[in-house]
Amino acid sequence: MKDILDQFRLGHHDFDSGKLEGFEGLDPYDLFELWAKEAINNKELEPNAFVLSTVNSNGQPSSRVLYLKDIIKKQFVFYTNYKSKKGEEIAGNSKVSMLFFWPDSSRQIRIEGVCTRVDSQISDDYFNSRPRGSKIGAWASHQSDELTGRDELEHRVKMYEEEFKNEVPRPGHWGGYQIEPLSFEFWQGRPSRLHDRIIFTSSKGLWDIYKQNP
Repeated sequence: MKDILDQFRLGHHDFDSGKLEGFEGLDPYDLFELWAKEAINNKELEPNAFVLSTVNSNGQPSSRVLYLKDIIKKQFVFYTNYKSKKGEEIAGNSKVSMLFFWPDSSRQIRIEGVCTRVDSQISDDYFNSRPRGSKIGAWASHQSDELTGRDELEHRVKMYEEEFKNEVPRPGHWGGYQIEPLSFEFWQGRPSRLHDRIIFTSSKGLWDIYKQNP
């Protein structure tokens, strides 16, 4: 472990992949779209992956990697099990954060906002677009519950394969969430750790914009 920690301490990667100077836009969604397109063009690994952070009733935060699947009416949409740990935490505290990280572009986007469930029809439409195996998995996985062994999970998969020989309906405990952003931070890595940071905060339907020290 000491060798690994020494590598961590001595690693001093410098950033020189771009800059934020000259961005004159007034809408953070425009900059998000531009960066997302450039992340795809730069062949970032899974550019729609983001870290979702939630907080439980004791104030303990937890984070996990999810996938952005849509932006509907300027709300960021993902799908999951409503009975999962994150689902329970969102039910108790709807304030969440998102973090997109594109290392090859030396970029991060932090978003803070409020998370609510999407309309059931939106969840139905997305669920129906999924591969059959993923649909069965949504029924078989009691997400975040203790699992006695792999056999238990595979048994439930076989059970639902038998039950749903044709169409697989969306389970009531599975569906989409939408995050309404209240703030954005766009972070561009720069040399000598003098990074660019632009902050957008929502104010009465408009966006206040300012730069922040690195």
